[in-house]
Amino acid sequence: MKPLRILVLLLILAPSSALAQATGVEQTLRDLSATKWQWMADQNVDDLATLFHDQSKFVHMSGTWGKVRELDIIRSGSIHYKHADVHDVAVEIVGDTALLWSRITLQAVVRGNEVSNEFTVTEVYKAIEGDWKLLALTFSSVRDEHRIEH
Repeated sequence: MKPLRILVLLLILAPSSALAQATGVEQTLRDLSATKWQWMADQNVDDLATLFHDQSKFVHMSGTWGKVRELDIIRSGSIHYKHADVHDVAVEIVGDTALLWSRITLQAVVRGNEVSNEFTVTEVYKAIEGDWKLLALTFSSVRDEHRIEH
């Protein structure tokens, strides 16, 4: 009878253990995304260069480009991400890939003009050799009542 009790106990505990692990990874990604916004505000291109995968792509209202141009834009202040007020975040993990959606109000200076925009930002991360690397970041302009479905 003991093996049956152990099996039942394992079946009960396994899903909650898996959920705890997923929640830990989700929180890690939420924290990483928040840190990324701060690095962007601080124009910390050294840490961003480490986070951004060499083949990463960035989709803005004015175009799509790769890592080198995004870092140049941040370094030069052509776009200065002053502050991202994050209203909501949803994270989904699919194998070694993570999808993160954030509803934000972005305060920025774009080519010398102070702007405030509502966005849903989609971030795609991939776990590579123990680190999360950003593969894609897309800004989608939305109305202020836009909501992320969880």
